[in-house]
Amino acid sequence: MASGDFCSPGEGVEMLQQVCSKQLPPCNLSEEDLLQNPHFSQLLLSLSQHVDESGLSLMLAKEQAQAWKDVRLHKTTWLRSEILQRVIQELLVDYYVKTQDTDLTSEDRKFHETLEQRLLVTELIRLLGPSQEREVPPLLGLEKADLLELMPPSEDFVWMRARLPLEVEEQLKKKCFTVLCYHNPSSDLDSETLKAAKVWNLAEVLAGEKQQCQAAKSQQKEQMVLLEKKSATYSQVLLRCLALLQRLLQEHRLKTQSELDRINAQYLEIKCSAMILKLRMEELKILSDTYTAEKVEVHRLIRDRLEGAICLQEQDMEKSRQVLNTYEVLGEEFDKLVKEYTQLKQATENKRWTLQEFNKAYR
Repeated sequence: MASGDFCSPGEGVEMLQQVCSKQLPPCNLSEEDLLQNPHFSQLLLSLSQHVDESGLSLMLAKEQAQAWKDVRLHKTTWLRSEILQRVIQELLVDYYVKTQDTDLTSEDRKFHETLEQRLLVTELIRLLGPSQEREVPPLLGLEKADLLELMPPSEDFVWMRARLPLEVEEQLKKKCFTVLCYHNPSSDLDSETLKAAKVWNLAEVLAGEKQQCQAAKSQQKEQMVLLEKKSATYSQVLLRCLALLQRLLQEHRLKTQSELDRINAQYLEIKCSAMILKLRMEELKILSDTYTAEKVEVHRLIRDRLEGAICLQEQDMEKSRQVLNTYEVLGEEFDKLVKEYTQLKQATENKRWTLQEFNKAYR
């Protein structure tokens, strides 16, 4: 298909996405994939003209539809026979149940016994098979003629066959009523005539509900396909976001970390200063609560006097330091003079003490 067949690139991509979602569901292609591969897109559009929504070619789809039609026809035929066979078997089962609970009339016994005998002989003949096709001797040496002798009398068979449709109809009516009550439990209290009228429309109701279920399943399938596409897109977007976040962390983390550390240091410094001021304020508050104005004035006077005495002592110490510095200039001779002066002073004090003691003794 030539590219001139497209109305526009956008419309072509949109149409191709619809084809892929309906007729080619395994081709989970995005718009970017279709734009990057135009020849493949043209191939898909060309292929879509020769396949149906299931992916089969049109010829195979037609043959498949015909085959399914034949299968449904044979299935319907088989179901009719199978239903009739099971209904007849249920008639016999109900008969044996009733014989244990209630007494049946002779006609009922004759009908059920003739029906059972006919069914058993017919089943045995079927199991025995055609005589010309057997390669092994028949079971117990029986032939078809031997089994036919066990058939009920023809008069009883004709009478049973005439009554059988009525019994089958009654049994089917009970089953229909059972299905109706299961589908609509409120119908259990209705009359038999009303039940029959509802059963008449039950097939259409069930067909409508079946169609609704199929439509819901089809819609669910489309939603699942859409969900898978959105999940794939979401995963891709999520991976791109994760890659972008990783890049941002790698490129900007160190830069922002240093700034953050600086701000944290400033914050801690300010917080420390605030705590110191708060402690000072608490200290002043304690002092203000402890000392009155008179005590503070007395302490101030004492502090002034002490500071004045300290100042005088510092002046005397400074004068003494200057004199000492003057004496230190003399060196070792000064040390000798100091020692001699100390000895003389000590000798003088001793003599003075001796003189005082002498005077005391003299008096």
